[in-house]
Amino acid sequence: MKVAVIGTGYVGLVTGTCFADMGNDVWCIDIDEKKIENLKKGILPIYEPGLEELVKRNYNEGRLRFLTSIKEGIEKALFIFIAVGTPSDEDGSADLKHVLSVASEIGKNLNNYKIVINKSTVPVGTAEKVRGTIKGELDIRDAQAIEFDVVSNPEFLKEGNAIEDFMRPDRIIIGTDNVRTSELMNELYSPFFRREDKIIMMDIPSAELTKYAANAMLATRISFMNELAHLCELTKADIHNVRRGIGSDSRIGKDFLYAGIGYGGSCFPKDVRALIRTSKEYGHELKILQSVEEVNKQQRLKFLDKVIKYMGKDLKGITFAVWGLSFKPQTDDMREAPAIDIINGLRDLGAKFKAYDPIAIENTKKILGNKAIEYLNQYYDALKDADALLLLTEWHHFREPDFDKMKDLMKRPVIFDGRNQYEPRKMRERGFEYFSVGRGV
Repeated sequence: MKVAVIGTGYVGLVTGTCFADMGNDVWCIDIDEKKIENLKKGILPIYEPGLEELVKRNYNEGRLRFLTSIKEGIEKALFIFIAVGTPSDEDGSADLKHVLSVASEIGKNLNNYKIVINKSTVPVGTAEKVRGTIKGELDIRDAQAIEFDVVSNPEFLKEGNAIEDFMRPDRIIIGTDNVRTSELMNELYSPFFRREDKIIMMDIPSAELTKYAANAMLATRISFMNELAHLCELTKADIHNVRRGIGSDSRIGKDFLYAGIGYGGSCFPKDVRALIRTSKEYGHELKILQSVEEVNKQQRLKFLDKVIKYMGKDLKGITFAVWGLSFKPQTDDMREAPAIDIINGLRDLGAKFKAYDPIAIENTKKILGNKAIEYLNQYYDALKDADALLLLTEWHHFREPDFDKMKDLMKRPVIFDGRNQYEPRKMRERGFEYFSVGRGV
């Protein structure tokens, strides 16, 4: 199969690389010349476990190519994936300018039958806008006889586990109204489900909505647990025990029931906002999701208040060690990371920071700069003479640290754990002042 993927960000690069690894000829296309040149050298624009090795192997073996020419990729491929960004607009809606710009280029360069696939996360109705944009360009060219189909094929990739998610998917959602297209899409994806048919065919609007609905449901579970965590602190209950109790119910399950400082990243925040906005455009109010978004905003502020209540409002002369900066482990993604709001809130009160993250430091510098922040490459170094530790991302190597060494390094043995990594009773026995989320016992 011949595949073109337009956009070499997180979704596009993973998609193109995984298709190439199954033996397809893949052209990954981006207008950013520097990014393309770096990719040819094996320098990736993102961090994702296992992706660098996969890119280098498939590029060296000739299945994966990187281009800046949209025309060349469109002319050679049968499947054309649109995988460009859809950032939140000021009103919360998804900004489709990049998607429709690509659709226009496809229309200008279409030479024979193609399947155009929306891989970007887009609201209901986008497929029709893409179809209309391509058709408009064909009309201008007087090339109406060239056929094409538009498909919705949303991605369900978790940052930090994207390769596994693509290679062994829970499901593959394909929205199409054409039998021929469904058969070709089934053939393209067949290497990923040899033992079990995981493709779910449906109409295009349902496929477009499924992606938003999935992320909104997961975000809802997180905000629900964070609301309960606050109640646990007031009643001296333990959210860890509550999670175990409800998670054992097969109707509920255990995933995404962890209390903490809220969700971040590139998907949940913007997808919740976009779904709320889309619903308003149709005259319907999604009240639950509005609350989900508000609870998430408040959760990091509640954590901030907890720190200030203990440390005081005047933080001049106070130094915080920070363990973890990215919005979740196994990624360098700082988009809407809780660490940003927490560090900014304390920095406004005069605090200084010694910050560590295994891979997100460079991206953090672009957002937070260097004012009052020292970035360190070793997590124990961040603790030296610190007045307190802020644990903001649950990287694996934070799970079993040397607590005696931590006490020796810190000026005061105080930990504010935004990810509930440790057992409160044991931390008190070790001599720490320990504050977590929703563990009121």
